[in-house]
Amino acid sequence: MTLRVVVADDQTLVRTGFRMILTADGIEVVAEAVNGVEAIEAVRRTRPDVVLMDVRMPELDGLEATRRILGAEGAVEPPRVIILTTFDLDRYVYAALSAGASGFLLKDVTPEHLAAAVRTVRAGDALLAPAITRRLVERFAHRGGEPVTIHRDLSALTPREREVLTLLARGLTNAELADRLHLAETTVKTHVARILSKLRLRDRVQAVIAAYETGLVSVGAGSDGRR
Repeated sequence: MTLRVVVADDQTLVRTGFRMILTADGIEVVAEAVNGVEAIEAVRRTRPDVVLMDVRMPELDGLEATRRILGAEGAVEPPRVIILTTFDLDRYVYAALSAGASGFLLKDVTPEHLAAAVRTVRAGDALLAPAITRRLVERFAHRGGEPVTIHRDLSALTPREREVLTLLARGLTNAELADRLHLAETTVKTHVARILSKLRLRDRVQAVIAAYETGLVSVGAGSDGRR
């Protein structure tokens, strides 16, 4: 099946460039939007697999548009949202991730990375490397009045799952988790999948945010979760 994408950005050159890149890679751009209001309507009308969402747009910004798209009632399978930003660690990105976005890209992304990113999130994976997610959380968690939107009861997790979540939140990859815990990588993947299911999280990005917002891991802690 053709992968379907909506591109939301108020800059014509950005939209045109992304459309050309994605189309050349066999990805269909089903709609473009110049603001958050148009993005919401485009998603409702075309039911895309992925939305490339700019942060700063007129009328309605990408953050609020992301919240409305992913929180829409009756949405059986909402699209994956990739946040686009000009600045590394834009102050809006953390809130967008906590609202359900699957990751973010800088606008100077290479054509190869852009296409790969769209395919990655469509497959259900998080776009961000855990270490990048951690940087975002450490910089913005509990600062600037951002709402805490991912807060889960960790009592549903087994001790081993809590340990996996702690290390995942500190930026370890599956391979590094397997080495640290002396487990097969397939076993680690199973633990991660169970964590996401029990906590009703979309992906690893939200798992990292949940670990910080529930206090399982604190800002400034080491890779073992301790200061």
